[in-house]
Amino acid sequence: MRQMSLTAELVALCHREEADPGPSGSWTQLSDEDFRVLSERLADEADAGPLWVFAYGSLIWKPAFESVERKRATAHGWHRSFCIDMVRWRGSVAQPGLMMALERGGRCDGVIYRLPEGEKAARIERLLRREIDDHESVASVRWVPVRTAQGHLRALGFWVGVTGRGTSLGQPLETVARVLARACGHVGSGAEYLYNTVSHLEEFGIRDRNLWTLQQLVADEIRSIHGNGRGGGPIPASPSS
Repeated sequence: MRQMSLTAELVALCHREEADPGPSGSWTQLSDEDFRVLSERLADEADAGPLWVFAYGSLIWKPAFESVERKRATAHGWHRSFCIDMVRWRGSVAQPGLMMALERGGRCDGVIYRLPEGEKAARIERLLRREIDDHESVASVRWVPVRTAQGHLRALGFWVGVTGRGTSLGQPLETVARVLARACGHVGSGAEYLYNTVSHLEEFGIRDRNLWTLQQLVADEIRSIHGNGRGGGPIPASPSS
């Protein structure tokens, strides 16, 4: 593995205790019936055979579901991007953060997980409840064609092709780095999310050029905030907040 500039020690400097503000009320929450109907539709649209899930970010290092096989896969026409605005989870109203999604263009090397046989709709519903909770996010759940060493297949992908309100598409990496170095919510910081993603991609031998540059930028930004990593002090407001 290559030596990352963003270290666990630098990531620790970004952590602070934040209360969970709960849903903002700005989005239309999915009901139990909504989850059931969406899960059954996706199950009906699935290919015959195993259920595969495409992981490109946190699902790689925190899948929170049972799988029986995993292997590398490539989704063409998509690339990783910190483009979803966050004021909860890994951000706050005072210091908004950014979550990763797939934007159009390029290619994304990731990992696909094969789920156990049977109960396809029920397994999809559990995944949906982990990943989304409002109607506005439903369009970001889709079947993604991927290529593996053994051939082509379709895998279920989350936060794919997000647009509209709550997104900040096409931002320069320098802007994203300033946000991730400062944002923290009740589940952790943006720097921690980036660190976990890049380090686990390295374990699979996956080299995402943009993320590798971003981790260097975030490391530099944290050092500039905390006096080269030797002290704390107040965190200045992000230009995007």
